[in-house]
Amino acid sequence: MKLATYKDGSRDGQLVVVSRDLSSAHYATGIADRLQQVMDDWNFISPQLQDLSVQLNAGRGRHAFPFDPTQCMAPLPRAYQWADGSAYINHVELVRKARNAEVPESFYIDPLMYQGGSDDFIGPCDDVVVPSEAMGIDFEAEIAVVTGDVKMGATPEQALDGIRLMMLANDVSLRNLIPAELAKGFGFFQSKPATAFSPVAITLDELGDAWDKGRVNLTLQSTWNGRRVGMCEAGPEMTFHFGQLIAHICKTRNVRAGSVVGSGTVSNKDWSKGYSCIAEKRCIETIQDGTPKTEFMKFGDTIRIEMKNKAGQSLFGAIEQAIADPAAT
Repeated sequence: MKLATYKDGSRDGQLVVVSRDLSSAHYATGIADRLQQVMDDWNFISPQLQDLSVQLNAGRGRHAFPFDPTQCMAPLPRAYQWADGSAYINHVELVRKARNAEVPESFYIDPLMYQGGSDDFIGPCDDVVVPSEAMGIDFEAEIAVVTGDVKMGATPEQALDGIRLMMLANDVSLRNLIPAELAKGFGFFQSKPATAFSPVAITLDELGDAWDKGRVNLTLQSTWNGRRVGMCEAGPEMTFHFGQLIAHICKTRNVRAGSVVGSGTVSNKDWSKGYSCIAEKRCIETIQDGTPKTEFMKFGDTIRIEMKNKAGQSLFGAIEQAIADPAAT
């Protein structure tokens, strides 16, 4: 099934069930008002939502209405936890190579991960408001999952069983703020503003055979200012699958229902596949020519992030955002 959250003026919005083809939706009123309710009581509530999904897909939704992604908040508008990994080691290799640095061996066996702000996710069509272009505005096209409860000490296989939903993410980065923050030794903070997520979150069965032991064997598309810049394969080069990322968190703590875990920038060794963030393009330019040429995003720029199934149908809907000057909003 596919779930979304409609704007209603509140912090958490209204939960809706969305048809498989993303053409229609139905409020989940009477079952659950908010997605976090579903995450907290998944085994009881999700079958009821599934029944509504079946009715909607069969054209029998009594109060169905046309689905409008522009009315969506993030599927989970705020979460107890947002932990983002760097599961595609090629991305790390490119960054290190561009500055003539080696990748530590530990990076290949122990996932990189940071904990971002989760109190203020933004919707798939909301503007990305950034104080200044000088901060080095970059998009990052990623995949993310929403978990149920996963116990401390869970194995990667056990952690996979804790995945409830999947969605896409635009993990916005302010690249020019990152070096000074990392130099402090505490990691990302101001360089990671609010993250955006796709219009809908989907259960894993919607992926069919594209879901393969914690990886998604589909193409993640990134379109910057109307030009397709990334057609990156999300499955084969994912060094750490989602079960491993969740288990990494669980080494020292429980993961609670409604936690969001990101894959990090989807990245391929084949440069002809393009890129899922501008920083990677700049690294490639530095490796090839000694200096980066591609500039970061400017006010008014747009980014579209989408993933389609093998039949060419959009799975999550598209993240479609513009970069906005706070003075103009």
